[in-house]
Amino acid sequence: MIKLSGKGGLPETGDLLCHNKSLSLSDVQYQLMTKSAHPHRILVIKHGALGDMVQGYSAFESLRQSFPEAHITLLTGPAFAALMAKSPWFDEVVTDRRRPLWNISESLKIYRLLKQDFSLIIDLQCSKRTSHYFRFARRTARWVGTARGCSDPLPDLTGINNAERMLISADIAGANRALPRLDWMMADMPDHLGLETPKYAVLIAGCSLAKPSKRWPAERFADIADYAVSQGLTPLLAGTAEDRQAIDAVHALCPDCVDISGKTSLSELAAVLAGAQFVVGNDTGPVFLAARCDVPTVMVMGPDTNPDMSAPTGQKADYLHAHDISAVPAGDVISCVTRLLSS
Repeated sequence: MIKLSGKGGLPETGDLLCHNKSLSLSDVQYQLMTKSAHPHRILVIKHGALGDMVQGYSAFESLRQSFPEAHITLLTGPAFAALMAKSPWFDEVVTDRRRPLWNISESLKIYRLLKQDFSLIIDLQCSKRTSHYFRFARRTARWVGTARGCSDPLPDLTGINNAERMLISADIAGANRALPRLDWMMADMPDHLGLETPKYAVLIAGCSLAKPSKRWPAERFADIADYAVSQGLTPLLAGTAEDRQAIDAVHALCPDCVDISGKTSLSELAAVLAGAQFVVGNDTGPVFLAARCDVPTVMVMGPDTNPDMSAPTGQKADYLHAHDISAVPAGDVISCVTRLLSS
């Protein structure tokens, strides 16, 4: 475990427990002073779902602002390659389909990428797969990550939030911290939703079908919807086709809800979230996005979510966690929402 200063940066004191060696703070600072402060080409590796990508936004922004002249390439999965290509952070986005390593054509593609003249490679995924990628990289490139033998090993980040983990990687790479710009992904408020009032709350009742234990009961979401109505707000139900069952269950309990699921692009959804009075949802990507927009946001977590690592980040974000997600009372969520609204 490491002790971090208030708003981040490198640890304050003590030793940083790294893979196979103990690295002191002075050693890390010396590395930062002696390594090139202005890499000409940077490769950032980040896979994952929407929430994982959103948690990386601060690290992406920090790298872009700190190295404005560098050519920054992102290696990511196909789901969000197009979205990240629109961002102001990357000059190039390369898709990693994450095929088995014995897939010769895909492995050769990754090999050729990593053999390019990157002066700095930042592994924000830190998986077994990306540790294998380290073997492909040029020995002259700095590698920030957890791969055995890399030039800039990360400290032990057990219990550290995922967004902070990625910022620490950016710190070690030599970046200065910056808050992310989100205007690039905001579309105009979609007219086709036909909202009768500009004041609304967004409820995100769905989540991954593979993790039903992450889903707060429909009855609790209906209670939040009733609260929104009592405050003069229209409750909107956002989600995808996979969330249909959960959304229909909430709508049946609170007919005042407006179902916008499947009716927005990701950019339009970002605009809807940014304009909400508050957002309540499960551990799923749009909730992380709402929190990053600094909208009052409450995430309800169950046994599959570690809040130390996966809590949403933002100026007005909070969470409630229980080993049985159904045990989280709607009243506690409402109290959390009212506190965030008044802060």
